[in-house]
Amino acid sequence: MESPFSLKDKVAVVTGGLGLLGKQHCDALSEFGAHVVVCDLNEDQCRAFAKTLSTESIGIGIDVTDPETIKTLVKRVLSEYGRIDILINNAAVNDAFESPALSLQTSRLEHYPLSMWQKIMEVNVTGVFLCSQIIGTQMMKQGKGSIINIASTYGMVGPDQSIYRSPEGQQTFFKSPAYAASKGAILALTRFLATTWGATGVRVNALTPGGVENHQEGFFIQNYSLKTPLGRMARVDDFKGAIIFLASDASDYMTGANLVIDGGWTAW
Repeated sequence: MESPFSLKDKVAVVTGGLGLLGKQHCDALSEFGAHVVVCDLNEDQCRAFAKTLSTESIGIGIDVTDPETIKTLVKRVLSEYGRIDILINNAAVNDAFESPALSLQTSRLEHYPLSMWQKIMEVNVTGVFLCSQIIGTQMMKQGKGSIINIASTYGMVGPDQSIYRSPEGQQTFFKSPAYAASKGAILALTRFLATTWGATGVRVNALTPGGVENHQEGFFIQNYSLKTPLGRMARVDDFKGAIIFLASDASDYMTGANLVIDGGWTAW
């Protein structure tokens, strides 16, 4: 009897596939049998990474804010595999301040640049909308599909700015408004897509990961861990099980939901 978690011969598109978590999502899907389409801005790097996966997979360069590149992606995937079963909307950007010396001042709500707000919204929200619209339409034609939108705890709760404060009491950074607003929008868009497309066989769910340990300053890791009931930040592979569950038939009666994997961060 085949496992309901099996993804054998499924075709999965992962945007932001070269990112810290994007690579983990690709690995997980491949490990469970899916053909993975690794998508990011650099096609050569996407192809190189796709070759490292355990199933026959391909890499395609796209810009999630450009609908024409997404349409071209669909044509190429259909030509290669004939269908698209899974979409993981993982591509996203966070604040990247040009001058580290000015990041504390610039990240404050009172001084946060409109240009940074617009950039994050364009990638994190418009990019998810476009990929869902174009690839989801193909899934509708097939009569089945699973879309997984990667959200954030900051889409559910407000940031605790004190975790960015050093032991000496110096505020090193402020979590800015755009990222939180963009991820909150993703949760709302997930519910909209799920209720609009439910009858077509296309399921749409969100995955909310907690903060991932990735060479941050020691005081930040400690501050974050103290606020987490499980007492640590996430490891990069902590979300693999959730990805497989949401992508597979194991979650066949689940849509419009937000699966929170945050070590209890939002449970306080």
